[in-house]
Amino acid sequence: MPQLFFEIFSESWRVLVDSAPYVLFGFFVAGLLKAFVPDSFMARHLGKSSVGSVFKAALIGVPLPLCSCGVLPAALGLRQQGASKGATTAFMISTPETGVDSMAVTYALIDPIMTVVRPVAATITAIFAGLLVNAFPDREAGAASRMRPIVVGSPADSPESAATGEPTAPGCGCHGCGSSPVTLAGRFRAGMGYAFGEMIADIGKWLIAGVIVAGAIAALIPEDVLVEYVGQGFLSYLVMLVVALPLYVCATASTPIAASLLLKGLSPGAALVFLLAGPATNGATITVMLKTLGRRATGLYLASIVVCSLGLAWLVDRLYIGLGLDIRAVVMQVDETLPEWVGVISAVTILLLVGRTLFQGGHG
Repeated sequence: MPQLFFEIFSESWRVLVDSAPYVLFGFFVAGLLKAFVPDSFMARHLGKSSVGSVFKAALIGVPLPLCSCGVLPAALGLRQQGASKGATTAFMISTPETGVDSMAVTYALIDPIMTVVRPVAATITAIFAGLLVNAFPDREAGAASRMRPIVVGSPADSPESAATGEPTAPGCGCHGCGSSPVTLAGRFRAGMGYAFGEMIADIGKWLIAGVIVAGAIAALIPEDVLVEYVGQGFLSYLVMLVVALPLYVCATASTPIAASLLLKGLSPGAALVFLLAGPATNGATITVMLKTLGRRATGLYLASIVVCSLGLAWLVDRLYIGLGLDIRAVVMQVDETLPEWVGVISAVTILLLVGRTLFQGGHG
């Protein structure tokens, strides 16, 4: 038993060291986005029930580093400020499925092709869902749109809501954001404080949990077991879909898990199903959508994720086969991208940051 725990720890540490520099870089870029992209920018462009608003919502959501927790108050704030149901739906899909932080980790742990495929797939899924929601409006739309979106946490009457017009959720509020820094240096400091403070508190422990799960998969599951029992075709897509749909996992935390599954024989397409469906669906998201966007929009949201995940998975597997690439061989070489000492220092830094938020009663 001690040997087993050591193997899990060793594998988990390897995953963390490989990914940590890219995680920190992703947080840094997230801080820049938070500092220099105004929140009001999105609301101004997403109000109409048009194809353009859906496309904009999907594209705006792709780089934003919001997890399933953080995207709820952001999306509901957009809805409250006049964003269409289709645009809100597109935003709620593209944002948690990918982000600058998860793209950086995908590059570190998987390969450059999946790094590009992942945001493209998230954009396609988001646009498809948003257009469907706009094309088939819910009869309950009027009642739902008049509801005050207070279902995810802080009261809508809170000082933060009154100042910004956006609700906040537990674990997703902005600490110390009462006043907006007017200087570039002030904005930069606020952005970095968000990235390495609040954002670490939001998803840090989920990232560590994902790393531990990845280590357990690497240590406990025999080589090629997925090929033998799950296969590489449509069945593997369905298995990943069943696993991912109810799972609460953010885009960054899902990446090391997917990388470990790839090493055990999972196909790139099946891994993509997990990366798309896991971050975009969980009980909280579905509950909030039912109350604010209606049953039809929620059903179209889920159907879009299922259909697009399965279809894009098949295309991705055809892409890798056509290029003659063995993704498992590529994943095995990811630890050669940076010197080990850089990864070790970065891993220790992440552990210290996450430990600080837990010690201070951080949220997630």
